[in-house]
Amino acid sequence: MGMSSTLAPIAIACADDPRLEVFRAVRDRDLKARLGTDTRAGRFLAESPIVVERILSRTTSVESLLCDDAHAQRYAQISRETPVYSASRAILDAVTGYQFHRGVIASCRRPDVATLTLDRVMPTTRLPITMLLLDGINNIDNMGQLYRNAAAFGVGVVVLSPDCHDHLYRKTVRVSIGYSATLPTVISRDWASDLGRLRDEFGIFLVGADAGATSVSIECVPPSPRVGVVMGNEFNGLSVLARSAVHALVRIPMAAGVDSLNVATASSICLHRLGSASLT
Repeated sequence: MGMSSTLAPIAIACADDPRLEVFRAVRDRDLKARLGTDTRAGRFLAESPIVVERILSRTTSVESLLCDDAHAQRYAQISRETPVYSASRAILDAVTGYQFHRGVIASCRRPDVATLTLDRVMPTTRLPITMLLLDGINNIDNMGQLYRNAAAFGVGVVVLSPDCHDHLYRKTVRVSIGYSATLPTVISRDWASDLGRLRDEFGIFLVGADAGATSVSIECVPPSPRVGVVMGNEFNGLSVLARSAVHALVRIPMAAGVDSLNVATASSICLHRLGSASLT
């Protein structure tokens, strides 16, 4: 039998340890990330056991882990050659800048944006696929829940318009329970071109969710083997560009006096009704 590649946890005795710089002042880092001034922008943070373990099992992006002493041995076992730093709760609180109670936080490499394109991410075969296209989604929690719904309903690729919020923002990754860091994602640089290519070149039937008077009931549109569900901005709905690109606009029938659903809730209904995934 071969030798195990597991590394022992690395004990941290001081909050000033320079090896923990990437984990320092997490909330300040969140603010800088939203303002676009984070000097550590080549990385993202993921926290909580279910999130970190999902990312570890499905990607090679994790660079290092910071754990409380109670979790360190477990992560040393499952992270293989990834460094695992272990410290007391007091040190963890001092380093991260908030009350650290989730057990583990991971520093992960961001993918090169140049690789997150249709040509790199889209499957080369014309097999059935369900896609989720997000048009100007800006709420952190909605973005996370949309990814969680995408995973639940068998979405193969998520496409983000240029004005969407960062899908690897720390809270978004946590709300998505790690799926925003593991589902194949395209970050569009030219929304009109990418919508057109999906429709005309890749053969995706584009369906926009819209509560307007020109939309038809979702029950009137049958599922398609290659479908892209387009969800619009939380306040303004679908952009004019997206509305002009889709094959159909659909609305979800609701009780009188109610005009809309939360975008994440609406996405789950649309994906379940229109998607091509074989669900159990």
